[in-house]
Amino acid sequence: MDNENLTRDEAAARSQLLRIDAYDVALDLRNAEDPQETGFRSRCAVTFTCTAPGSSTFLDFISKSVESVTLNGMELDLGSAVTGARIRLDGLSERNTVIVDGTALYSRSGEGMHRFVDPADNSTYLYTQYEPADARRVFANFEQPDLKAAFTFSVQAPSSWTVASNAVVDRREDGGQDAGTWRFAPTQRISTYITSVLAGPYHRVSGSWQPMNAAAPGIELGLYCRKSLTASFDSEEILDVTRRGLTFFSDLFDYPYPFGKYDQAFVPEYNLGAMENPGLVTFTEGYVFRSAATAAQYEARANTILHEMAHMWFGDLVTMVWWDDLWLKESFADYMGALAVAEATRWDTSWVSFANKRKAWAYVQDQLPTTHPIVADIPDLEAAKQNFDGITYAKGAAVLKQLVAFSGFEAFIAASRSYFRRHAYGNTTLTDLLDALADATGEDLSTWARQWLQTSGVPTLGAEITLDDAGAYASVTVRQEATDPVTGKEQPRPHTVRLGLYSYDAAGDLVRTASEQVTVSGDRTGVPGLIGVRQADLLIPNDDDLTYAKLRFDERSQATLLTAVDRVRDPLARATCLAALWSTTRNADLSPEEYLTAVEHAAPRETGVGVLQVILANAGTAVERFSPPAARPALRRRYGTLLKKGLMASGQGSDLQLAWARALAGAARTAGEPTGLLRALLDGDAVVPGLEIDAELRWMFLQALAAHGLTTSGELEAELAADNTASGKVGYTLASAAFPDPAIKRAAWQEAVHGDQLSNDLLSATIEGFTLGGIELTRPFDARYFDAIGEVWQRRGIEMASRVVRGLYPGHSDSDGGPDPSTHPAVQATDRWLAGNSGAPRALRRIVIEERDHLLRALRAQQAG
Repeated sequence: MDNENLTRDEAAARSQLLRIDAYDVALDLRNAEDPQETGFRSRCAVTFTCTAPGSSTFLDFISKSVESVTLNGMELDLGSAVTGARIRLDGLSERNTVIVDGTALYSRSGEGMHRFVDPADNSTYLYTQYEPADARRVFANFEQPDLKAAFTFSVQAPSSWTVASNAVVDRREDGGQDAGTWRFAPTQRISTYITSVLAGPYHRVSGSWQPMNAAAPGIELGLYCRKSLTASFDSEEILDVTRRGLTFFSDLFDYPYPFGKYDQAFVPEYNLGAMENPGLVTFTEGYVFRSAATAAQYEARANTILHEMAHMWFGDLVTMVWWDDLWLKESFADYMGALAVAEATRWDTSWVSFANKRKAWAYVQDQLPTTHPIVADIPDLEAAKQNFDGITYAKGAAVLKQLVAFSGFEAFIAASRSYFRRHAYGNTTLTDLLDALADATGEDLSTWARQWLQTSGVPTLGAEITLDDAGAYASVTVRQEATDPVTGKEQPRPHTVRLGLYSYDAAGDLVRTASEQVTVSGDRTGVPGLIGVRQADLLIPNDDDLTYAKLRFDERSQATLLTAVDRVRDPLARATCLAALWSTTRNADLSPEEYLTAVEHAAPRETGVGVLQVILANAGTAVERFSPPAARPALRRRYGTLLKKGLMASGQGSDLQLAWARALAGAARTAGEPTGLLRALLDGDAVVPGLEIDAELRWMFLQALAAHGLTTSGELEAELAADNTASGKVGYTLASAAFPDPAIKRAAWQEAVHGDQLSNDLLSATIEGFTLGGIELTRPFDARYFDAIGEVWQRRGIEMASRVVRGLYPGHSDSDGGPDPSTHPAVQATDRWLAGNSGAPRALRRIVIEERDHLLRALRAQQAG
């Protein structure tokens, strides 16, 4: 549809002209259970004021049709008023009311009003998802974050359903013929993208939370999931985390939870981990654990719950003016989620998980050609959609952790409290936060912000040492390398870091023997406090993971890590070192064989299941993507042996055992040798004591077997009949597309690229299955990919198109032995497309550019390895 891509300039002009008072939105969902009905009635009345009477503006509405538009009592001519996704409003008065009556579309992409039919019982479920700008797929509105308003929703739906929204139900009316109408109370002033509606036969669990201030009113809590998931819904655990979080944040921010009730819904086919709709937070139902789940999965769920809760203040109460400052909510929520898990729940490994996994996402994103500052340049909505990335979330959170080390936690929290009080229910920019920080710290942090928030790239920190004759440090200097890849300029940043010294104790473990905190400035900073200290076996330049930087170890420390990283006793120090080794491998400064050797030492002794999962996955990537093709068979055998031994040696029924089993299934997708064990485990011909082969593991095993042609469509159909669930259907779809059969690959390609019947989850499963089974089967589609992606982007919404463009990129190619990876056929094909499509949408070009870089990195590593 035309006119979908709102620009920043257009939004700024509209915000200068308008102030929105209220929305009254009526949705008729009574036909949702009829699969032949593609749309639903949407009626929206908006009241607003205009600073320049007589001027013009426009509403946003991506719809099936518009039946009528009435402005200040006058019905508009639809032929001239409606153009694509915009409704033009001319001749505005000082005070205005516009009413738009139209038909919106049900979605299968997770955008707008998503409709899902549960294969377990054929029940129909609806939920909305809008960020950054998909409320306009459900009702007409002014779709930008700084035009806040109060929203009143009215929903007609089958009377047996549960219906929820941001606010409490004001009244419910019987509509007759098995239908009802739910009328909700008005919300506080919020942005369009965080409004929400939930409708369907959801299972609901009720609870409550009482603030520590006994005089304050209690908060009603609600949890929702599909009926067929009720048996797996550990609602008491979720409610416990919720109560702990509300207590923690209300006290920390010294500002009561501002949105009345607190509902949380776990919904099917969700595109995100969760969304911070005030009063009705939505989550992927992947957090309802149908099969065995590890402690790391429970911790990750708690992190997401608390991340979204932090948004009630950072993002919902106070919202960025435009998407340039997306970090003002996402970076803070990412940091606060990790902090709250560490401080308010039973999990004590939150910062280990952050160092081990979350920051790794940021390091990858920040080394792509498309890197950008944390405070990004977002000219339009397409750019905004692409910026929900590792820089905005994880790098921003890591930089906030550094800010806390730099300025102090108390000052940081004082600034946050002031920020909420000054800007409640309003919109802000970077300047507003800096003003609050300046008041709290007594310092002008604009230079710090420019160095950290308005530059790009990952700095590298390393310790350069010299020794005296007695083997003690004669000098220790922290060397910083920091070039902004966007500008090409040197951009050293201030780092408050702790240098940790670790040496072997009597038990053979590496323990901290000394540390020194220092503020790094410029490219070289001396550390006089370590002069005269005996050289340690390991010197960590970023002990306690206080800053955001890649690490370069001195020669002795590097040798220690390659043979004894498992001996680092402190979990956070160990995770920091393992992450640094992986970063070095990605940069082709450490060979895949060397990294695998380090993992062979580390993995069998690793006690943290989250860390184990990450290093095993990294080892698989090192073998399959970064190792030279000639060396890969031997490395596959070593990796397979490591996984089998780890599986057999891990504790019976333990989280670690489950992690080893999942890694083995993942490795078997490409390496054929482990498939024999998987087949035997499925058939009952082999038993690993304590390992339950539940539904999730069965599908993982079958997907690996299908990729090698070691199962049949009949076996997959029988498995689906036994597991006729949403996740079972996804597992079946992936396995069915994985067979090493040209006809199956053609069918999968046709459905993914040219079809329109797959929902978002099933599209991803089809794409993933297509990529399995051997590169020789997918290579014939490489040229077709570049012929198709322009049309895919034009025909499909950005969510589904992004899955196709990213997932089907021919990036699993191996080095062809040429001296220059840029001459590889897949790289050259990409370059030809980029050169010939300079006018393609920026978001499409960004995906292609990023995938090209991932391929080039792999090819360079293969050559270096």
